Amino acid sequence: MIAPEIRLIALHGIPEIKPNDDLPHLIALAAKRSGIRFRHKDVLIVTQKVVSKAEGRVVKLDSVEPSDSATSFARILKKDARVIELILRETKRIVKMARGIIIVETRHGFVCANAGVDQSNVKKGSASLLPINPDESAENLRDQIRKETGAEIGVVISDTFGRPWREGQVDVAVGIAGIGPLIDYRGKRDRYGYQLKATVIAAADELASAAELVMGKLSGVPAVVVRGFRGPFTNGSSRELVRAWSRDLFR
Repeated sequence: MIAPEIRLIALHGIPEIKPNDDLPHLIALAAKRSGIRFRHKDVLIVTQKVVSKAEGRVVKLDSVEPSDSATSFARILKKDARVIELILRETKRIVKMARGIIIVETRHGFVCANAGVDQSNVKKGSASLLPINPDESAENLRDQIRKETGAEIGVVISDTFGRPWREGQVDVAVGIAGIGPLIDYRGKRDRYGYQLKATVIAAADELASAAELVMGKLSGVPAVVVRGFRGPFTNGSSRELVRAWSRDLFR
């Protein structure tokens, strides 16, 4: 299952995405213009931001009426009450509020800052929200790319999350189609004969993080083709990456 080589190929030429744009077609067109032909078992990594834009998940802040709770939290956090209102609407549970930061559990089950509400790389006075169903969004991308190119690929929708015990942020998988998100080594033996009991690798997160290295945050590259990944190519879900309450030692 280990790949001897993995390539990361940035897809340049994808235009600014607007609501109802045909994102799969624009990605396939950008690949074609760059001389890149999708191959069987490529993995396409796409940023959440362009998926949200295409799905109309960008909100103008002037259209948001803050609730009393949002206004109260905004005073504590010293943030725009309209942004806090959007965060609360996307939130299943508030995990922590401190030092001007609000950590929540989204209705998808992700634990992250601001429920994924983000004002970067959108027009001033707007904020983007996570896709309503990121796995469904990934599956739609996969189906349409297959129709456009004939290639059976995996798709990962990525977003940037902070980490509680390490500095810096990394991209993780928030939507998945056509690949299994985890590689399970439990029960296998290492070269010294020790049986692995807890090693489960978050492969989809690793693919998302690797792709970010060629995307960057300011270069306008929202999609990357990963070539050489050796699976698992199964029907997976990003929910498999969400740790169950029964196994969570920190909540």
